[in-house]
Amino acid sequence: MTMTSTGSIRDAEASAAIRHHYDVGNDFYRLWLDESLTYSCALRRTPQDTLESAQQHKLRYHLDAIGADEADRVLDIGCGWGSTLRMCAERGVREAVGLTLSDEQADHIHGMGLSGVDVRTENWTRYEPASRFDGIISIGAFEHFARPDESPDEKIAQYRDFFTRCRAWLNDTGTLSLQTIAYANMSREQASTFIQESIFPDADLPTLTEIAAAADGIFEVQSVVNGRLDYAWTCEQWAHRLRQHREEAASLVGPEITARYERYLKQSAMGFRMGKIGLLRLVLRPYPASLFGSGAR
Repeated sequence: MTMTSTGSIRDAEASAAIRHHYDVGNDFYRLWLDESLTYSCALRRTPQDTLESAQQHKLRYHLDAIGADEADRVLDIGCGWGSTLRMCAERGVREAVGLTLSDEQADHIHGMGLSGVDVRTENWTRYEPASRFDGIISIGAFEHFARPDESPDEKIAQYRDFFTRCRAWLNDTGTLSLQTIAYANMSREQASTFIQESIFPDADLPTLTEIAAAADGIFEVQSVVNGRLDYAWTCEQWAHRLRQHREEAASLVGPEITARYERYLKQSAMGFRMGKIGLLRLVLRPYPASLFGSGAR
């Protein structure tokens, strides 16, 4: 099998896995996410924060990390339902590009009519930008880059490909703001079979060590924050909202899928509370071009 065909198969599997989870239906997710449909860990700054305010804190955190107020072009890898892209437009970013593998998400973003926003249903492994970006944000996509059947070395190689591409797509003074769930005091073998098979098939979490090894010599890690308790709280908020709308959810997607999501959110909250999994927010800046090389892919 050629490398090209192997890559095509991998992309097809990744697309199918993403659609399995994210194309359940926008109306279903509206029942339990916040108004912006932000489906990733919030950033709770005070006990008084609501889910809505905590999600806005998170979005501002990432946009501030890349200096969005001064940015001309921003790339969002794994853009979800477009909450980051919307904030880019509100901050006056001239061009914000979002990549997703979910048709439902892309259709939602197209319907928002955001100025300067271009959403593509395209894998980052196939993306070829016309010019460089001032900043790149990736929230909740990194978890889908590796598969459970891959060795640690294979995972690192896939992550390194991601970092290499991001470096080539960034201006020399650009910044990558990355948020991902990661294994903490739990190994891959100890992970929930239910979540691996029924919720996020063909996906495997990274470890901080694997991320650092993959970025070594390409990006300098400026900061790392573990927000696992933020994610425990976020999952608990989502689970509470889904329980409140259980009957409506069941009418949309059926009682089996509704029960599956309730179980997944409860297990995830417990995993974060117990430190089995963590939530990493990393700010990375490229090493000087003279050390790495230049030129967009």
